[in-house]
Amino acid sequence: QVQLVASGGGSVESGDSLTLHCVASSNQFSWYLMGWFRQAPGKEREGVAAISAAGRMTYADSVKGRFTISQDNPKNTLYLQMNNLNPDDTAMYYCASTSAIRPGLTLDPGRFGLWSQGTQVTVSS
Repeated sequence: QVQLVASGGGSVESGDSLTLHCVASSNQFSWYLMGWFRQAPGKEREGVAAISAAGRMTYADSVKGRFTISQDNPKNTLYLQMNNLNPDDTAMYYCASTSAIRPGLTLDPGRFGLWSQGTQVTVSS
């Protein structure tokens, strides 16, 4: 059973940067999309960024220009570089994957079936 392990969260100040990591326990799983999601207290889980196996990417409007998703296939690792963080970015962050090709590049959490545990990001003003 493949597992995803997320790490890299922390407590930072506005304007700081963090890089989240998501490592798959096996390179023997196939995926079409991998993504980063977040959930703040009292709010629904939302998609932050996703990347397809072909390298296409999509971002939530709230993080465009500040966050960058990338992958290192030989290391079975997904990254989320987060720059210029602000308090609105405070949330528990998760990575997830799906092998479903349809509906294509998406940030809909309901389309992803394999999830990591969360890593907390807290940004103070």
